Amino acid sequence: MKIVVFGATGGTGRLIVEQALALGHAVTAFVRDPARMNVAHPNLRLVQGDILDPAAVIQALQGQDAVLCALGMPLMNKDGLRAAGTRNIIDAMQTCDVRRLICLSSFGVGDSYALLPISYRFLVAPLVLRHVLADHARQETYIRDSDLDWTIVRPVNLTDGPAAGVYLQGTQRPNRRLKMKVSRADVAAYMLEQLDGGYLHQTPYLSY
Repeated sequence: MKIVVFGATGGTGRLIVEQALALGHAVTAFVRDPARMNVAHPNLRLVQGDILDPAAVIQALQGQDAVLCALGMPLMNKDGLRAAGTRNIIDAMQTCDVRRLICLSSFGVGDSYALLPISYRFLVAPLVLRHVLADHARQETYIRDSDLDWTIVRPVNLTDGPAAGVYLQGTQRPNRRLKMKVSRADVAAYMLEQLDGGYLHQTPYLSY
């Protein structure tokens, strides 16, 4: 499958690129700085550009089958880049007739807020994650309002540990307490699994 990855040089995005190549996909990595992409592969194509430049996004999307979006920003950043960039991605997908979108969001957005532990709901979310969750909320709204075939993945706190391959996932209240951590490697693998059409128009969470 031909896929394009936005946020390809971030912690999760880079793993998506590596794992997608290992699975035999043809990958287009959209990057602001090609020097930050230290992956080399015959099936990897780099497109340099700014996610806020609609023309560059369209260039990356031409001829693709699916999009994996893993845009990220520093914790306290207020620029709203995830939402603004995702809106450009959606517009470009509609222009290029690309239907499948798998987007990385965050546990705590939308109806998953009620599933947060009490300490997160009353301390971490409003004080530490406020800007992140607000940006993801706008991002999710743009996606939901589109006519694309989307899946929004909401992982808990991301770690750089190895993939476990075993985790809780779904859209309903879990049957046990979440550990509130999951590795980026597992999230990357899970997002690639959604290329087969799982959780269409749904927002599954991911946690150990």
